[in-house]
Amino acid sequence: MTIFTDIIEGKRPGFIIFEDEKHVAILDKYPIDTGHSLVIPKKSYEKITDMPKDEVAELFSLVPQIANAILKATGAVAFSIAQNNGKEAKQIIPHVHIHIIPRYADKATMWTKRQIPTDVELSNLKEKIQSSF
Repeated sequence: MTIFTDIIEGKRPGFIIFEDEKHVAILDKYPIDTGHSLVIPKKSYEKITDMPKDEVAELFSLVPQIANAILKATGAVAFSIAQNNGKEAKQIIPHVHIHIIPRYADKATMWTKRQIPTDVELSNLKEKIQSSF
């Protein structure tokens, strides 16, 4: 069990911006920049190499739709995608997830610098992104 499993099962709060039968996308609690989100399969796998290739394809096929909603809601002009596998690759939670990190024209964002938004800020952003689909 991971924090993602707890969020998926409703045992822990999460700021869900997208959900279908097999996946969920949530706002990162400690974002690199505003709108930083995670796309997560509901079925838990530690590494992407543990997943069947059709499930990997399904997971990654959601990125454009979710990224477009994030860009529209935040005014970001670009985004980065990251996906880490294993502790040595800086995977903190051992449950596959894809980072979508919005990028803004008016600020340079460092990969290592994280923000700590309030729950109110995350809730407002969640609503804005959800209405952008």
